[in-house]
Order: sequence, then C-alpha cells, then structure tokens
Amino acid sequence: MASGNAIRGSRVGAGPMGEAERGDAAPRFRISYWCANGHETTPSFSEEVGVQPPETWDCPRCGFPAGQDQTTPPSPPRNEPYKTHLAYVKERRSDADGQAILDEALASLRARKLIR
Repeated sequence: MASGNAIRGSRVGAGPMGEAERGDAAPRFRISYWCANGHETTPSFSEEVGVQPPETWDCPRCGFPAGQDQTTPPSPPRNEPYKTHLAYVKERRSDADGQAILDEALASLRARKLIR
C-alpha cells in the first residue's frame, strides 16, 4: 500500500530549481567540430572567459579528433601495434650491446660458480 507522501525523497524547503533561484546563465557561444567520420559536435563555451576555443575536440561518438573545418577534418590517429618488452629493448640496444651484457652476466655467474 502506498503511503501517499508527495514529498518523499525531498528535503524541507526544496522546490523547483529555476532561473529565478539560480540566477542568469552566463553568455555562451557554440562552435561546430567535425571528425573524419562526419559526426558533428557543438560544445558551448563561455564568452566571459576570454580564452580561445581549442583547435580540435574529441568526438563523443567515435573518439576521433574533430576540427572546425568540415571539409578537411583531422585524420584519425594511427594505431601502433602492440610491442613486446623485447621489442622495446631492441629499440634501445644494438646486438653488440646485448652480446656485451650477456657476456658480462655469464662471467658473473661463472665467477660465483653457479654455471660452468
């Protein structure tokens, strides 16, 4: 059976929030951004801040970068393939460096008589 309490979940003094209670909204302007998939995004910016809007904006639908020019949107980011730890090591070290490190480690183990 319902209790019939109309203000359930409210607090005393709570009422509808409208422009009269919040005050006037700050003046805003909108800029359109387009991504490579043709999605249009129009975020709004405050006129009072005085900061220039960004050149690119992330598309909320696909995540690609979006630019202000509809005819030439920014290209999607290039996906780099996954690299293993060994691939990163090979980028930093040459084969000669790797051989020198291996020889040093083997010499250390032989000195402690852990290997022959």
